[in-house]
Amino acid sequence: MKNIEFFKYQGAGNDFVLIDNRKGLFPIDKPELIAQLCDRRFGIGADGLILVENCKETDFRMVYFNSDGNLGSMCGNGGRCVVKFAEYLKIFSDQCTFNAADGLHLAKLYKDDDVSLKMHNVNLIQKQEDNIILDTGSPHLIKFEKNITAIDVQKQGAAIRYSKDFPKGINVNFVEIKANDLLKIRTYERGVEDETLACGTGATAAAIAYHSSGQTLEKKIEVEASGGLLRISFDCMEPNHYSNIWLNGPAKMVFKGIYTHGK
Repeated sequence: MKNIEFFKYQGAGNDFVLIDNRKGLFPIDKPELIAQLCDRRFGIGADGLILVENCKETDFRMVYFNSDGNLGSMCGNGGRCVVKFAEYLKIFSDQCTFNAADGLHLAKLYKDDDVSLKMHNVNLIQKQEDNIILDTGSPHLIKFEKNITAIDVQKQGAAIRYSKDFPKGINVNFVEIKANDLLKIRTYERGVEDETLACGTGATAAAIAYHSSGQTLEKKIEVEASGGLLRISFDCMEPNHYSNIWLNGPAKMVFKGIYTHGK
């Protein structure tokens, strides 16, 4: 039997298994093990699994796996959680840089478990009928709706995610505009293949789509997911070119333990 020390973190209800893999001992070639660790009935339960690894150029490297066991693209809330975990491991204090699937990121810690993560610039925003498509580290489709509570996110999200228009899949976000530049969001995440309580890259995409579609002039936007509130800020010096993008919200340790597997 082999023991794996793990830590469970959540950011606005988006939850992750985090593992310190700086010694390189975790079996990354076993997607079935990763999927089982993320299984909510037969494992620990999580939307994804994240490894902290050594990196010569930055404070650490983030390696993200979807809950199906496969390597994933950038995860915004996962990025904020891994920063909080790296602080726990005493890798850094106050602020850090780390490498992820989409490259270099800067992050800052604040009081009350708030973590701000700098996202990559967005310079390509596409329209498909009434939808907006953009990549904020992961590809997202934004659909503005009047009442997202009434939407069957699992059914409608899967239909778009697996449609012939997106051979590599896409994350699907249903967004409702509330008063005072507040957005409500529900997200179907590829790799999880279900609705999640929050999605950091999705919330970022929703805020940028809201601004780029001319529905607001505000560059600081709050996005309310089912699991909590996320705050997005950005600069936009010319149409459809967004920089200095920051994703802010809570990131907290839930518990830690030992997972035993193998013979």
